[in-house]
Formats: sequence, C-alpha cells, structure tokens
Amino acid sequence: METEGYRCRSSRYIESGQSAVPSSVLFAAGLLGNVLALLLLGQHRRRSRSPGGRPPRVSAFYVLVSGLAVTDLLGKCLLSPIVLAAYAYNRSLSELGPGGRGEDEPGVLCQLFAFLMAFFGLAPTLLLLAMALECWLSLGHPYFYRRHLTRRLGATLGPAAAGLCALFCALPLLGFGAPMQYCPGTWCFIRMAGGGPRQLGFPVLYASLMGLLVLAIVACNVSSMRHLYGMARRQPRRGAPPAAAPRMEELDHLVLLGLMTVLFTVCSLPLIIRAYMGAFAADFNENADLSALRFLSVNSIVDPWVFIIFRTSVFRTFVRRV
Repeated sequence: METEGYRCRSSRYIESGQSAVPSSVLFAAGLLGNVLALLLLGQHRRRSRSPGGRPPRVSAFYVLVSGLAVTDLLGKCLLSPIVLAAYAYNRSLSELGPGGRGEDEPGVLCQLFAFLMAFFGLAPTLLLLAMALECWLSLGHPYFYRRHLTRRLGATLGPAAAGLCALFCALPLLGFGAPMQYCPGTWCFIRMAGGGPRQLGFPVLYASLMGLLVLAIVACNVSSMRHLYGMARRQPRRGAPPAAAPRMEELDHLVLLGLMTVLFTVCSLPLIIRAYMGAFAADFNENADLSALRFLSVNSIVDPWVFIIFRTSVFRTFVRRV
C-alpha cells in the first residue's frame, strides 16, 4: 500500500512520549559551536591584517570556511525553532502552519521545512567541494591558483552555490518530488518510498548528486595528499628548507578539510542509502528514514566543533609532528 509505514503522514499532534530536550540540546550545541567558529575566524582575520592598516590577507579557503559556518548557523536558526515550536504547542508541522492545497498534501510550514532540510543538507556539500578544489589547486597548480583564485572569487562562490541549491531543492514544491511529514510530527522531508517516478525521482536524484559530490571531494583530497607527500619526499631529512614553511598553511587546510569530509560522509551516507532503498526496494522503514535525517542534521552541529578543536595549538602541533 502506498502509505504503508508512514503513520505520522497526516497526524495533527506529536506522538506521545516524545521530549523536546534532545532537540533543545542539539540546537544549543549547534548555535554555540557556529558562533564560536565565526569568532575564531574573525580573530584570524584581525591577525592577518597587513602592516599599515591595509585589508587583511585572508585566503579563499578561510572565506569558504566562514561561508560554511554561516550556512550551518543559518540552518540551525531556521529549522530548530520550528521543531521547538511544534513541541511547545503539541502540534505537528502540518497542523502548526497553514494547510496545503489538498487533503493529502502537507501544510505550508511542512513543505517549507522539507525545502530547508534539503537545502541545508546540500549547500554545505558544495562549499566543502569548493574548499577541496581550492586546496587541490593551491598544492598542485600554485601558479594558476595565485593568479585566478582570489578572496573576491571565494566570496562569489558562496552565493552562487546557495542559488543553485535553492533552485534544485525547490523542485518538490513544483511537483517533482513530494514533501512529507515524518514521525513524531516534528520533521518534514522529501518522501523516499512509495509513489511513482514523479515522486521518487527527486530523492534518487538528490542522493545521487550528494554521492557524486562526496566522491569529487574525496578525489580532490587524495590528490592534495599526494602532492603533499611528494613535497615531503623532496625535502632534506635534517630540517626543512625555508621554502617549505608556507606549505604548513596548506597542510592545515588539508587536515581540516579531511576531518570535515569524513564527518560529512558519515552523516550523509545513511540518507543516500535510505533514498535508494525506498525507491528501488520499496522499504517503508520510517524509523530508519528518521535516523538518516537526524544524521544529516547532526553534521551542521559537529562541523564547527571540529573546526574549534582543530584551531587549538595542541591539536595542530600534534598534526604537524605526525
């Protein structure tokens, strides 16, 4: 049956026995982490100021990291209050906002939540890819990098990626894909099982795009590590030449990017797997779908804390010695 397993699809109230405490803790952790990450980035910008008060020399990588922190913070500030409001009023998202155009359609708030979930799951992926490309070009093609990759380009890539993500994630609102409410009534996302090709085409396309982006990021990181390994082999055994000192910044960028890539891969794989299982195996396991959505949302919470831990002198000294 088409609606099999989706017991909260049309529910008006939140399932009994659910608590707002986990959502509140995750919201507080994400908010605090992203704010601290932005403060650290601002401190880095002030320290990079050139003599004479000229504009600070901040790399495109740090511009993209700032964009990633802002994106994660914006996602938490837009999504988490909706979840907490649903708990506060004991109303599902479809019931909390205006109704849909038909009886079987979720409410407007639920559709908006599904769009935001898809957007803030995909936008950080594009920013991570831009960071991986920046690191790969700085190590493998330094002349091209210094000539063409500027702070202005880094600042332009963020809005461009956001615009592309918004257009793509708006497809379910236009009929290609179907937003749906998930248990306990505080989550909405694209329907991942049941229905015809028009309903299931978008989640498969979304999962495929995320999978391809992950592969591209890993390929760039592996190539960057290969370039760094080649540089290390060309250095003398006793002491490094002065020319090798500037490469420590690229090493820091690569390690930070690698940590974020591993984290993102772990958080996004469950959703990719669930999308394919729902489309091709008609798997209606709503609990597994909800776990995959929660994994995806955790990425924006842990990302800034990875950056904060990496910025500590003890951790960076350990990485450089290794």
